[in-house]
Amino acid sequence: MTERAASRTAILVCQGRAVADGRLGIGRFSDPIATELLTDDERALVTLVRAGAVPASFGPRMEYELLSATAEVMAVRTIAIDDAVLAAANPQLVILGAGLDARAWRMPDLRGTPVYEVDHPSSQAEKRARLGDHESTADIHFVAVDFAKDSLPAALAAAGHNDSVPTTWIWEGVVPYLTPAQVAATVAAIAQRSAPASRLIVTYPTPNRAYKYGRKAMQLILTLSGRPNPMAHEPQRSTWTPQALSALLAAHGFTVTTDRDLESLAVETKVEGKHRSLRADGHILTADRT
Repeated sequence: MTERAASRTAILVCQGRAVADGRLGIGRFSDPIATELLTDDERALVTLVRAGAVPASFGPRMEYELLSATAEVMAVRTIAIDDAVLAAANPQLVILGAGLDARAWRMPDLRGTPVYEVDHPSSQAEKRARLGDHESTADIHFVAVDFAKDSLPAALAAAGHNDSVPTTWIWEGVVPYLTPAQVAATVAAIAQRSAPASRLIVTYPTPNRAYKYGRKAMQLILTLSGRPNPMAHEPQRSTWTPQALSALLAAHGFTVTTDRDLESLAVETKVEGKHRSLRADGHILTADRT
């Protein structure tokens, strides 16, 4: 990874959770903190989508539909990941590429649990500014890591992470933006800090030509219409088959226990919505260290 500005996709993801809060996956999903992490301008689009006020003009309509679809994905993804975290009940949690994640602030089950949020220094600085005086329920540790220069294991050790007890790792929404070599290097770093019974939860994209071209079309439409394109500087660099990712994890001591596609999870959690295209290639994998 190279030096970059704070992530715009992290803002889109946070907007998606804010749209979904109280509207999707009721009883399974809730994120009241998400809207508080947004600026007034970012919150305005959330309000529009929550009200169902579909814009008439083409560019704003595309922006509206992208956020609507993101909300559906985030509700499904968050439910599955939260369930996997709670089922593991490990004594510490590491969130890789944390962005504007709010688990340490919204999940009562994490009260007092050491939570290590790892992210690029610029993204982390922006998040901390947005948080203001919000107090986390967890024992939060911010770990600023530039993967082009810094060692993830060393940074975690310096922050107080204990590699002799089990860790739950959340690697959400990051894998697509890494090369296969970067993914492999990160898995090796995770394994280095993972005691037996540690759990790794990963979201990843599978090869899907329709999704690939749909994504490019959405970016082009947003650009031509003069609307902000949150994906402009964060291109997709890798996709994985379940077999390839499972083999990589196995080589580092992790056994895949579940691997579900987002579409089947959407049906199961009753968060089907109308935007199936953004779920077309998504998977959520859970792997445990034996």
